[in-house]
Amino acid sequence: MNSSTHGDAGPGGGEVDAAAVALLVRGIHDGLADTRHRAGRIAEAFERYASIGPRALEPCAAVRVLDGFDEIDAAIAAVSAACTTEMLTVQPDGIRSPSILAHASTRDPALVDRGARMRTLYTHVARYGHALTAYLERLGDGAEVRTLDEVTDRMMVFDRTVAFLPANPERTSALELRQPALVGHLVTVFECLWNRAVPLAEPVPAATGITGITHRERVIAALLAEGHQDAVVAQRLGISVRTCRHHIGRLAEALGSSSRAQLGVRIARAGLGGPAHPVAPR
Repeated sequence: MNSSTHGDAGPGGGEVDAAAVALLVRGIHDGLADTRHRAGRIAEAFERYASIGPRALEPCAAVRVLDGFDEIDAAIAAVSAACTTEMLTVQPDGIRSPSILAHASTRDPALVDRGARMRTLYTHVARYGHALTAYLERLGDGAEVRTLDEVTDRMMVFDRTVAFLPANPERTSALELRQPALVGHLVTVFECLWNRAVPLAEPVPAATGITGITHRERVIAALLAEGHQDAVVAQRLGISVRTCRHHIGRLAEALGSSSRAQLGVRIARAGLGGPAHPVAPR
């Protein structure tokens, strides 16, 4: 193989290649320098945030996530023990179990004894729980209960400064809120519901103005008109799916409906698409 086949770059070819390589290396070097500079600025910003975040915010964190029933219960117990003026509670799950009310009875009487006022919102179904009556007798005049067709999800507010909300559907996590605007908003929601609720000492409205349809069945009709399935309607009213379907059957019979599709039309024609009185979205 002779020298003409080696691809000679000609005069000065080596110098051109060297210049190209130098230019390439310089570009890489400049890019690395710029990356290091930006990384340094990010690190400085993070250090500034870290220096004020945990130490400054931890003692009075606006939002704290609580994981597990033990941590949630301990946090609620600590705040309850410090409560001196008012405790607001929303309980959405229908009839309260004796075990849950027994646990609350170990904490709530002390709060009332300190002069704090307790107000609780339940669904109408909770009225049929015998354990609730015994629980309220222990609390005496310091506790007041009202009921609605449906309420918001579970909520607790202490002294209008600390609130607790579920953080997941299973309620195995919770949020502890101390941000004044957030807590104030929750108090406003509670007061709106409270003003629309029926005191426990008063009967729940039964008549709807339509023969054969009870107040509860009118509420069910409104929820069906919104497109909710039976299970969702039952959950929102704190009743079993079986009981819910029994009421739907009575509703269909009263309206002369033979199918779900026809029932929806009859509900609309009867003017039952809206609630008997305002109810709370969940």
